Amino acid sequence: MKRKKPSRQVLVAYLCIFRPEPEGGFTVTCPKLPPVASYGETLEEAQANAREAIELCLEVMREDGEPIPPPDRDLASPIEQLVPVAAADA
Repeated sequence: MKRKKPSRQVLVAYLCIFRPEPEGGFTVTCPKLPPVASYGETLEEAQANAREAIELCLEVMREDGEPIPPPDRDLASPIEQLVPVAAADA
C-alpha cells in the first residue's frame, strides 16, 4: 500500500494597509479582499487580527464558490517591510 505524501501548505500574502488611529492602534484593510477590515491596539495585534480575518474571508469565499483573488505575492519571494525604531534624541 502506497503512503500518501503529506500535502504541503503553500503560504501566500495579501497586501494590507495599516492605518494608525488618532486614539491609538491600527485599522487594517485589504484592497484585494474588501470584506476584510480589522483593528489591533498594537501593530503585532493588528497583523495577527488581519491574518485571521483574511483566512476567514478566504474560507467563506471557497465555501460560497466565489473566485479567490490572486495573492500579492508568495512567501518564497523577498519581503519588504518597514521596521519602526525609536529615533535618537537630536
